[in-house]
Amino acid sequence: MKPDINDKAYVEALQKGDASAFDRLFGKYSGRLYAFGLKYLRSKEDAEGLVQTVFLKVWDNRLQLRNDTSFQSYLFTIAYNDLCNIFRKRSTERMFKEKLALEFSGMENADTRTEFKSILERVDAIIEQLPDTQRVVFRKSRFEGMTTKEIAAELHLSPGTVDNYISAALKFIRTRMEKENMALLLFGSLWIF
Repeated sequence: MKPDINDKAYVEALQKGDASAFDRLFGKYSGRLYAFGLKYLRSKEDAEGLVQTVFLKVWDNRLQLRNDTSFQSYLFTIAYNDLCNIFRKRSTERMFKEKLALEFSGMENADTRTEFKSILERVDAIIEQLPDTQRVVFRKSRFEGMTTKEIAAELHLSPGTVDNYISAALKFIRTRMEKENMALLLFGSLWIF
């Protein structure tokens, strides 16, 4: 697709940090992106979030924008990739919750359910003891289903750093679980490792 003449001028200005050019591009395309997001996400809040995320990426990557390609295509490519990530995350969360619900519902008595709930709370408390960035990386990896590369890009870290955070988090969690008791270790290994 050929670049729009007006978009080309706005992109050139945007590359120089011109906020008014950014505002014009936002005004021109935000409605279309919103409609695109709403069609697939079926939530006004999620569609608004998609628009904000896409334009934040445009601003953050303004120096890498190209004048020889369509800005509209660039925007919708970002939106498409973000939608794929959203659906992958939702799928991972849904599978985790379904598996957890199945385990929870299969428990015969109230004592077992209470113990199970207590273990879940304890695992969460152990995870909360991780340093902030390590905890965020670990949750994105294990609970949101994000890849090392996706986490690195989102948090502006190197993939090696992300892997190091995950390894350190797992080591910490294993050590803490071993100190708690073996049942907790066995349970945690099913869900986390």
